[in-house]
Amino acid sequence: MPMRPAKLTCACSRACFVLVAATAFVPFAAGADAAPRLADSTASNRVVQPQPAPGSCHALGTGLYSLPDPRCTPGALNRAVTQADIGRTICRAGWTTTVRPRESITEAEKRASILAYGDTRPIWDYEYDHFVPLELGGATNAPANLWPEPGASPNPKDKVENELNRAVCDRRLSLATAQKEIVTNWVKLARHGLSLPQPPQPKPNPKPKPSPSAWCSASASWNNQYDNYDVYIHSNQPDRWATVTGAGKTAGYDTNGSGYADVYFYASRYDAGDQINVQVGSARCSTTL
Repeated sequence: MPMRPAKLTCACSRACFVLVAATAFVPFAAGADAAPRLADSTASNRVVQPQPAPGSCHALGTGLYSLPDPRCTPGALNRAVTQADIGRTICRAGWTTTVRPRESITEAEKRASILAYGDTRPIWDYEYDHFVPLELGGATNAPANLWPEPGASPNPKDKVENELNRAVCDRRLSLATAQKEIVTNWVKLARHGLSLPQPPQPKPNPKPKPSPSAWCSASASWNNQYDNYDVYIHSNQPDRWATVTGAGKTAGYDTNGSGYADVYFYASRYDAGDQINVQVGSARCSTTL
């Protein structure tokens, strides 16, 4: 979901950033896209990127609702993702796996980033988080967009990321607005929920056509970063709950407006080859891990 960008600076102090993050949420006010854009990045996925000096970064807050230091991790964007091509990128099932750096790259960066933030807990106590997530067009391997987020995944921020992605792909929210909301307001959104405009309702058709037969297809891919499977579902069942079962596990998630879903399936890598079954709406399909 490149070379290292020019050094980024934060125009406001730490206190200013806290104030912005804590400001009461006004749902996606008109003109939000006129705010300054986050910087683009072309940092390479094939090179371990240098991190800030040890102890030079300081998270804002603690625990699952903490924020990265805006001087070290202000967020950065993938220049390859624009509003015009979201159908070919962030709204296409499985796209983020094609742009995610290899674990051999991010593991070294994560250790250096933990030192930069002065954290002392074991490496597995942190998620190496894309502050602007890949599914919202975040930079894939820029130091300005990655930091050691406390807690394992999935976490409260992951839910906000998925809901914003769904809103962008359903054309209820612009990509630029979603990117700014995740950087400035995700804690508020996680605690109080999103207030998004609903898609326009279609006009009733006096002679509705018969609904096509329900169908779905599925594939599974091992995710080295999160030690689980991504089960990608494609169906003609939009906005339906998709349930995945197999290998003694069950997981699920809603499909988006196009009938796609990425279900985090916490089976073991040793379950490779096991059949998993998918139920989404009235459609059924299966695949193997």
